[in-house]
Amino acid sequence: METTVPSAASTSGASAPAEPPGPRSPALALALLIGPWGFVVANGAYAWATRNGGDDSTGANALALVAAHPGLYRLSTIAAMLGSLLMIPAMLGARRLVGDRSRRLGFLGATLVAAGYTCYFAVAFTGFTDLAMAERGGPVADYAAVLDSVQSDPWGLWVFVLFALGNLVGTLLLGAALLRSRAVPIWAAAGVIAWPPLHVIGLVAGTEWFEVAGALLQAVGLAVTGLRLLSSAR
Repeated sequence: METTVPSAASTSGASAPAEPPGPRSPALALALLIGPWGFVVANGAYAWATRNGGDDSTGANALALVAAHPGLYRLSTIAAMLGSLLMIPAMLGARRLVGDRSRRLGFLGATLVAAGYTCYFAVAFTGFTDLAMAERGGPVADYAAVLDSVQSDPWGLWVFVLFALGNLVGTLLLGAALLRSRAVPIWAAAGVIAWPPLHVIGLVAGTEWFEVAGALLQAVGLAVTGLRLLSSAR
């Protein structure tokens, strides 16, 4: 009598592992490949607008900068918003790639970054208010006072604090998780880690070009992360 040898899967009662629930890895990898470049464009446009001086540290300064470079300011605002949106699925992808090799560090870093850029979307959106005020004209001093009041409102201060934590501390922790897990080459993890110190140096030095360099290195590092995630999905 012919006998049928059961497969290993049927004898153990196990089936082929299914992909974890949630967004598919290719979509998350695409966010890692595209999203960070929004900040390269945003910082680059802002750096070019302020190449001869100017900033947006106060309401009056922001209105003067917008009046002088409305196109660059609008480009920087839109790029920052799109980048912020894509950083949320991008962090899901980075966390998936790190996996169990640096679980806690990867989870904390990715969560902080995602929360920080959620807040940055709200901060960047206020750029359209600056643009509308500058284009309309009128009582510039009153407009500037309104912008300063919004920035200093204690009920909204947490948005800026959480953005700073995610942007600086979160990115540093995420880069450390990528480095510790060996999910990407050392130089790619170093590119992600380079963003926080270069951002701080730019703030201290008063020039945006350090931020441009940091955003570029971060984008390259996260692009490698996206490629590794895409490769693992295949």
